[in-house]
Formats: sequence, structure tokens, C-alpha cells
Amino acid sequence: MPFHKINGKMVEAPIQPGQRMFSQRGAMLGYRGEVSFTPNLTGGQGGVMSMIGRRVAGEDTPLMTVEGRGTVLFGHGGHHVHVVDLVGDTLCVEADRLLAFDGTLQQSTLFMGSQGGVMGIVRGQVTGQGLFTTRLSGHGSVAVMAHGGVFELPITPGRPVHVDPQAYVAHRGEVTNRLSSALGWRDMIGRGSGEAFQLELSGQGTVYVQASEEKL
Repeated sequence: MPFHKINGKMVEAPIQPGQRMFSQRGAMLGYRGEVSFTPNLTGGQGGVMSMIGRRVAGEDTPLMTVEGRGTVLFGHGGHHVHVVDLVGDTLCVEADRLLAFDGTLQQSTLFMGSQGGVMGIVRGQVTGQGLFTTRLSGHGSVAVMAHGGVFELPITPGRPVHVDPQAYVAHRGEVTNRLSSALGWRDMIGRGSGEAFQLELSGQGTVYVQASEEKL
């Protein structure tokens, strides 16, 4: 079910019988046809255990299951919307950045402490990005939100990309990410998140970066 961009802040999606879509609660702006919206209570972002982990960490983002026949308009908070079409590959995206996505995509949750150990946890606690990232795989479309629009940076073997953690939106492909310090520990005292840290992404794929350091 591909998304059609109405403008930079709104997308339209067709809904067909026997298919379903997930959206962030409050993201529906309007619809045509016979469409139902049901709160997702079964851990749509990777199963029950993933839902519990997110909830304990305060990162649970409620989802709606969208079903029926018709078309639905999605948007949220006036944020810019970027559409990613997956063709058998994987997208990792911050949960609060997800606007809507195809229900055929496989969902799981990645604990950031598993990529970078303590620095992975620091990424969540210091940079404000959270301890968990949603992972979507398969064939289907994903609509993500950002401040100031999104631009894509290619990641190629041997040429990692460094981004400000607060500007990071998502990445796709076979990519490993880790948080690194751009300064010494003494330099970071009193600086907060800012440019004290960089998110390094290496491998083969694409990173999506917003034109802002502002959180949603």
C-alpha cells in the first residue's frame, strides 16, 4: 500500500479489504470509504515483550490498526513527512518518528545498548533518542516525520557517516551504528548533549537526517 504525498506534511494511503496499516494515534486527518481505526493493544512495535520494554523505559508510542476499504489522510503536528519504500530491506526508525506504515512489514525492537554497550545506553539517556529503535523489514511503505524536512546520506563500506544524534531520523540497509564522543570526557562536563557526541553509521545503506536538532 504505497503512500501518496499530498504535500510536504500530509500523505494519503489506500486501504483494501484483507490488508491493514498501522499509524500513530492522532495521525488520521481524514478518510473516505468504510475504514475502521482500532487501538493496537498487542505490541504492534515488535510484540508484547517489546511493548513492555518500551513502556518501562517510557518510550511506548501507541498505535492504531487501520482496516477496511477507502483512502486515509495522515499527518501529525504539522511535521514534515518523508516516505520510504522498502523492497525487502530493513528500516530502523525512532518510534516517535513513525507516522504510518504498511501492516505487511515485519516488526521488531532493537535495544540500542546491544550496539555499542554502555555508549548505546548513553545514546538514549544523554542524546534524547531513547533506548529502543523500531525495526521494520520486508516489502512496503513507511511514512516518517521530521522537523524541517529530511535529506538522505548514502553509507558505503569503508566510508562511515557521522551525524548529530538529535538530527537522526532513521536508517536503512545493513548498517551498524554506535555513539562516539567528539570530545574528551573533561570537555563534555556541563555541555549536555549537543556536539559532544556523534552517531557513527557504517556498512551499506542510507541514513535519513532532519534539518533540525529539535525533538518531535
